[in-house]
Amino acid sequence: MLKRIVKPCGRLLADESGVTMLEYTILIGIITAAVIASVAYAGTWVTGKWTTLTGFLT
Repeated sequence: MLKRIVKPCGRLLADESGVTMLEYTILIGIITAAVIASVAYAGTWVTGKWTTLTGFLT
């Protein structure tokens, strides 16, 4: 009876496909956060440059 329980549990412990999916999900989250931060920084930088340019033109 115990072997019937232990054998499937051993297969579940050896299965790493869920771990790989979790790693990819975390990696995608980090990349997404980096892209959002970069776009926000670039937007702030462009706004500052645009404001400076319009100040010189007026």
